[in-house]
Amino acid sequence: MCGIIGISSNKPVSASIISSLKKLEYRGYDSAGIATLFEGEIKEVKSEGRVNTLEQNFDLKNLKGNIGIGHVRWATHGIPNSVNAHPHSSHNVSVVHNGIIENSTILKKYLTTKGHIFKSQTDTEVIVHLITENLKSNELEEAIKKTLKQLHGSFALGIVFKDIPDLIVGARRGSPLAVGYGPSENYLGSDSYALKSMTNKITYLDDGEFCIIKKDQVLFFNEDGKKINKKILELSSDESSYDKGDFKHFMAKEIEEQPTTVKTGIKEYVDKTNSDINIYNFPWNINEINSITLIGCGTAYHSCLMAKYWFEELTQLDISIDIASEFRYRKNRFKKDTLYIFVSQSGETADTYAALDLCNKNNMKTCAVVNIIESSIARDANFVLPIHCGPEIGVASTKAFLGQILILYILALKLASLRNEINQKIYKEKIKDLQKLPNLIEKSLLIDNDIQAISSTFNEAKGSMFLGRGLSYPIALEGALKLKELSYVHAEGYPAGEMKHGPLALIEDGMPVVVLAPRDSYYKKTISNMQEVIARGAKVLLITNKSKDEIVSENIWETIEVENINDDLLPFLLTIPLQKLAYYSALKKGYDIDKPRNLAKSVTVE
Repeated sequence: MCGIIGISSNKPVSASIISSLKKLEYRGYDSAGIATLFEGEIKEVKSEGRVNTLEQNFDLKNLKGNIGIGHVRWATHGIPNSVNAHPHSSHNVSVVHNGIIENSTILKKYLTTKGHIFKSQTDTEVIVHLITENLKSNELEEAIKKTLKQLHGSFALGIVFKDIPDLIVGARRGSPLAVGYGPSENYLGSDSYALKSMTNKITYLDDGEFCIIKKDQVLFFNEDGKKINKKILELSSDESSYDKGDFKHFMAKEIEEQPTTVKTGIKEYVDKTNSDINIYNFPWNINEINSITLIGCGTAYHSCLMAKYWFEELTQLDISIDIASEFRYRKNRFKKDTLYIFVSQSGETADTYAALDLCNKNNMKTCAVVNIIESSIARDANFVLPIHCGPEIGVASTKAFLGQILILYILALKLASLRNEINQKIYKEKIKDLQKLPNLIEKSLLIDNDIQAISSTFNEAKGSMFLGRGLSYPIALEGALKLKELSYVHAEGYPAGEMKHGPLALIEDGMPVVVLAPRDSYYKKTISNMQEVIARGAKVLLITNKSKDEIVSENIWETIEVENINDDLLPFLLTIPLQKLAYYSALKKGYDIDKPRNLAKSVTVE
């Protein structure tokens, strides 16, 4: 959730830290701060709000030093203000922290008895005083090792020391942390995005590890304090994907990039010449797998729900889905013939990673569907299926959602073929249809004028509903989530057939209701459900696909028609109007579309 940057250099670092914090702001943006070491003193500058506010702080101009740490915060403990902003410092230690210290209350009581005085409401300040206490009787490495063992919970840490002015300590448990390498300087960052402007040579810390970073040296240690060697990865240095270009917001750009996203995914996995799907290095015999469990959070969970319909339609596999935060705490009955698939845009989602870790500890078959192939989930899964979306900066996921469902659909098709559960003629027809999808998505994007006119009604309502059946139901959930995330309007997604079992009581005169009713096998039933809400005064926005047949219903408020394709792939097209509805609703309200309140892109705390 929060973002960390640290730099040890032979030149002043504050300007570079601020520049990197701006890149990390998608991870947290309620407060920001920076601390540097200069002439034997730790100097802090912190402020509530965005990095721009921090940058305007007069004290920042006087912040000198060749070593420093910075942070953008997404509040967990304590309200967003300058006191609770990171870094947190004692007289000789300064710390930036991502994650949550679960035993902070107990540690605070202990440290108070030792004479430590706390200024903030945060759990992070406990780390500062604990290190300070442990340094009284231990050398640096031993003090760090002892501190890390005393902390319960998750953390990525950047630490500087007044009395050891040439180094930064980084440590990781459950929250991502990377080291970057440069000429006469080295870096610490919560992800590679913030470091890419300075270096493309990266090492990722694994759980339990810590590092010591100097301007000309990096040392790595395991949780027992023994030195270890780590691989250096060389990342693409292409920066163009991180720029908004001519778009007002990253989200607008990412919505429009979806034809390219899908085209790239198809190119990576589909052999056009042979009309076949290539999934290389699949590590298991297909006969070893009789069931699949799909696990994710938020939008990724909706991708899992979407995949459940496809797997059940195309294969005889037993399919279940789970929200990661529920899965990891239940009494799971692990089975050797189950493939566990973990879906995450960032590959760092804390609950999803913890669920993966639980499966790995039970020696299960694990597969990751992620956008970041260097991420924790990708590195720890047995097998990885990248979605090849490129960077997604907007907090509300758009192109990554389409990327996730694309790869899951491709996997479902391939497994159906390998298991001889789909006629080969139908298999090849579905692959040919898949290759038409990017062009049809591009055509379906041309609805801006219609959506802009409709969005005001959703803004003015006290709530709305999104209804769908079958393959359209997960899309209804995703559409409602997008409107909630961006416009702060109450919206709920439901299976259309469930309306009579309670939710119909909420329908009142003028309430906007989105009905997803493509011309599939559910069409007539969905139209009947739609008529029930119209009869109770709802203003129905019908989203369907183009057809020569007339819509068999009256009194529809507005209709949007997407392009036509086989039923399996209609969800890709139905998603587009819902993304644009959320975008234009938020735009008319003047909200910060790329950074909606209370949310962060990479959810690295439980």
